[in-house]
Amino acid sequence: MLGVIIGIGSVIALVSLGQAGQQSITSQIQSLGSNLLTISPGSQYSGGVRGGGNVATLTYDDAKAIASSSLITTVENVSAEYSNRAQIVAGKNNTNTTVTGVVSEYAEIRNTTISLGTFITQRNVDSMSKVAILGPVTATDLFGEEANPVGKTIRISGQVFKVIGVTEEKGGAGFMSQDDIVYIPLTTAQKLLFGVDYVSSISVSAINENIMTKAQEEISSLLLSRHKIKDPEQADFRIMSQEDILSTMTQVTDTFTTLLSGIAAISLVVGGIGIMNIMLVTVTERTREIGLRKALGAKGKVITTQFLIEAVMITFIGGLIGTILGIVVSLGLTGMMNLPFVLSFSSITLAFLVSTGIGILFGWYPAQKAAKLQPIEALRYE
Repeated sequence: MLGVIIGIGSVIALVSLGQAGQQSITSQIQSLGSNLLTISPGSQYSGGVRGGGNVATLTYDDAKAIASSSLITTVENVSAEYSNRAQIVAGKNNTNTTVTGVVSEYAEIRNTTISLGTFITQRNVDSMSKVAILGPVTATDLFGEEANPVGKTIRISGQVFKVIGVTEEKGGAGFMSQDDIVYIPLTTAQKLLFGVDYVSSISVSAINENIMTKAQEEISSLLLSRHKIKDPEQADFRIMSQEDILSTMTQVTDTFTTLLSGIAAISLVVGGIGIMNIMLVTVTERTREIGLRKALGAKGKVITTQFLIEAVMITFIGGLIGTILGIVVSLGLTGMMNLPFVLSFSSITLAFLVSTGIGILFGWYPAQKAAKLQPIEALRYE
């Protein structure tokens, strides 16, 4: 029963965690808007050979060209971004987090709102100002709860920046968190902090979601022309819509959830084998009882049914306890990881069916062995 409890509990907890993570990622991607396009650098071609990995193929000038070109009629706002990790220090406190260089359009495109202070302006970008916007998690890490960091200074990789704002909480965890982050002007990030002349990505908001395909075509045509690439198949960039990103992330989370659930399901097989062994021992210990019942007229199917019911009841009770345990564990873990609690009723139903099936599958052999005992030999058994 313990093996079944652990197996069922593990499956339910892992499926719940997987679905919670998927829902968290989905809500964050959808919160950015259905009309968002993300342009990422791709692999560069040289002599007909595609280079490995992502390379520096996008620039701030590409973003400016998309925003100002008369050939593009479907775009509303454009934002170039560069992200890297850095050590942030404020007094005695420090944290290592993502520093993202942005332009003034970023806030509107990414639905980022300010709770304290102001956001980065175009003047900050043009003058390479050393100003910073903190995410709420970063602000708490550096200055504590309920503190107002606006007007104070922080050090990013040893350079002094003035805090001019704090963003509102968006939620999320891990690499998808938009709360544990620092925003600075794009030019400051490129020239003064990280020493690069390219961008990590370009975000584009289309006029509406109905012209996303046309917007992708117009942007692709412009960038191919700017990068002097004739064959679209050899493009050194990728353009993805929110649906594309959501589909990719869903496939990844589904794969991991399935993998982890498969690993947890091994516990069920181990539990089933344990049940079979226990039932075999039970048959041996109750040989005289089986012989007496058969001598009094019990048929083989009656003995088989008795042992099958015992095996099924063990797994059913184990499945019930395991389900409760799985729900409690997933509730606790999602709370600790700041994820939404998602309870999959299909996984609970499947858990009960599997546990019952294991009882029948692994209880059948001991039941058959008991049913085939000869009454006289069983009565003689010591």
